[in-house]
Amino acid sequence: MSIAYITLESWRQLKNLRTFIFTFAVPLVMLLIFGGAYGSAGAVDQVTGLPWIVVTTVQMAGYGAMMAALSQAFNIVTERSLGWNRQLRITPLTGAGYLVSKVIAALATSAIVIVALIVISVLTFHVQLPFAGWAMAALGLWAGVIPFALIAVLIGQFAKPSYAQPLFMVVFFGMAIIGGLWVPLQIMPSWVSNVAQIVPSYWLNRLGQMGAHQSGDILEPVLVLLGWTVVLAAFIIWRYRRDAARS
Repeated sequence: MSIAYITLESWRQLKNLRTFIFTFAVPLVMLLIFGGAYGSAGAVDQVTGLPWIVVTTVQMAGYGAMMAALSQAFNIVTERSLGWNRQLRITPLTGAGYLVSKVIAALATSAIVIVALIVISVLTFHVQLPFAGWAMAALGLWAGVIPFALIAVLIGQFAKPSYAQPLFMVVFFGMAIIGGLWVPLQIMPSWVSNVAQIVPSYWLNRLGQMGAHQSGDILEPVLVLLGWTVVLAAFIIWRYRRDAARS
């Protein structure tokens, strides 16, 4: 039951072209604008030591991956409003199976967004970075998306249709800005940088940058993102089981 549902759910998400195009278009436009304005100058980011266009590409790929993962919240809210979740809770589908289905769907869409943005950046701006650097950056961003898929599940479990979108926008844009995916943190007040180290978007960006640079201690971002994953997963499964017991 769980394997079949996971497969069907993942395929259903991949067929949702409208959501996918929106998720891909926004970071692509931002990449082309920022890359066209500054990418050809060959400037190097003083913080990471990477070409500026590489840093921008990683940021936009992380931005798109985060959007793809968090957009799962709308699907869950819709399912709840239609009563689909109540039907699932009386089936053999476990809380872990339900959780895994949403994470896999988020990972599938995020992978396409990450790879597509990197390929477009390389072809458009002729970025000089070894293939291994791009591969490690993509892998880091892809793995770092998991906590955002769980945040989407959490929003979907609690939000009502009337305020799901405002809540999504607050969470999404808040994490994008505080995590340094839009504006470099070094030009923002120091307290923003301190707060940034709490949110997973900061570590998602860091993991992608370390992968591109192929250096740095990845243990810290991995542990922070893993901590977010464990806590969110435990809470979501508990909530699903409690709802199932009430059904």
